[in-house]
Amino acid sequence: MECEEGQSQDAMGFFGGEVRHAREHAGMTQLQLGTEAAYDRTYVAQVEGGRLLGSAQFAETCDRVFKTSGYFARLRERVSRRGHPAWFLPYVEIEKTARSISDYSNAFVMGLVQTPRYAEALFRAAHPRETDAEIAARVEARLSRQDIMKRESPPLLWMIVHEAVLRVQVGSREIMAEQLTRLADVTSSPHVNVQVLPNDAGAPAASVSFILLDRDEPEPKVYSEALGQGYLADDPDSLRHAGATYDRLRALALSPERSIQLIRRIAEEFSS
Repeated sequence: MECEEGQSQDAMGFFGGEVRHAREHAGMTQLQLGTEAAYDRTYVAQVEGGRLLGSAQFAETCDRVFKTSGYFARLRERVSRRGHPAWFLPYVEIEKTARSISDYSNAFVMGLVQTPRYAEALFRAAHPRETDAEIAARVEARLSRQDIMKRESPPLLWMIVHEAVLRVQVGSREIMAEQLTRLADVTSSPHVNVQVLPNDAGAPAASVSFILLDRDEPEPKVYSEALGQGYLADDPDSLRHAGATYDRLRALALSPERSIQLIRRIAEEFSS
């Protein structure tokens, strides 16, 4: 059972079809499979219909229930990679094993906390000629990265977000209100911190977004992007410079409490 290279645009449909075939072969209903995976019947129907890529937990449950020796987990991993550009894949692999992730964003809310509609609006703006299926694959790939925050021991996620990110309208006002509410809500987790770098803080210490990733082993990494390219560095000079820059950004940012207040206030402005 292999996912063909030519089916990349319908990779979620292929995954869903495999789930449906295995479920029917096992004589199970969607409700029964959903109960096993701690999801409802609607979730299973969306996965089988190719409208949603099942979570890592769902894929692992399928392997356990259908006794498929890790097939669905491997297939999901392969499908989830298809929505990412090749140059981004090294970062995705490192992100999965990170102990802490320190992000500075000056353009958009980072992918680990994006809502589906915000992510879709970003991709439609960046790739206006792509089909709905291609955009959906990109969105699902991005959302699948958020599984790391659902682990029993997720990484510590620290975000410094420039105020401009909160005020640039991505998609509709409704989409922005929803995204900013989610950004504020995720801080209820002890593993997530958000600080806003206000407009009146002056010129920021960094002109581009970047991410520091700390792992148990091997060495930490710093990630940044230019147009259509991603860069990972682990040399001592790059790490020292990135760490010092992040410290300066954090020193000028609002406290977490004041940051959440500002995020919710701007969300309310988009809602009005």
